Amino acid sequence: MARPAAPQPSGDRPEGAPFPRSLLLVQGDDDGKLKAARASGADALIVDLALAIAAPTSFHAAARAHKPRQRVYLRIPAFEAGFAEVDLEAAMAAAPDGVALTGCSDGADVQRLGARLAVLEARHGIADDATRILAFIETAHGLLSLASYRAASPRLAGLAWNAEALAADLGGATARQIDGPYALARTLTLIGAVAAAVAPIDAPFVDVGDEAGLKADAETARRDGFVAKIAVDPAQVAIINAVFTG
Repeated sequence: MARPAAPQPSGDRPEGAPFPRSLLLVQGDDDGKLKAARASGADALIVDLALAIAAPTSFHAAARAHKPRQRVYLRIPAFEAGFAEVDLEAAMAAAPDGVALTGCSDGADVQRLGARLAVLEARHGIADDATRILAFIETAHGLLSLASYRAASPRLAGLAWNAEALAADLGGATARQIDGPYALARTLTLIGAVAAAVAPIDAPFVDVGDEAGLKADAETARRDGFVAKIAVDPAQVAIINAVFTG
């Protein structure tokens, strides 16, 4: 059986454009950091909901001016952690390409978020189903529910995993070495994404100063079948883009 092609996230990118190679997490809370992220060369930005509310001018500028070069996803906390519906609605006014749901438990969470997005799209005059979803697998529950993402929602564009968050959930000290349960988590995320016909996205490499380590980690991920990798610093983007090009 041939592997399904990665879906195309929303936006006005040309037909057949590839899934982003690099997705840069923007954790800061000021305009300067968001502007630096926009200039990093990342194919996509994943911007914290808190930043979108704290620096609305820059977030709206990023979401509106990026097309077709750079996509923007809005990062929201897990449903269990709670977030203000009014904050999500305010950020959705900028019509981001998608929403990244952290701590996603299963396909039902994707369906729940999709229902909220449908309401907000209608309220803001955004095309139906234009806002895609990236689901972040960060817990043992999430790993054991990977089969539930198959046909969960047409909005689902990718599955990512987060080694450090998973380490915290498992009670581990660190996940900097991708071995043991973390190697299994990487493999299960890849298999779950392919089974769901969405893009498999590799976890970030958190040692920003280790360029050789990042390159080796990215090469392993691409060899295994991942199509993209999360970056935690603008300095990582060029290496990730180079590894996942061609």
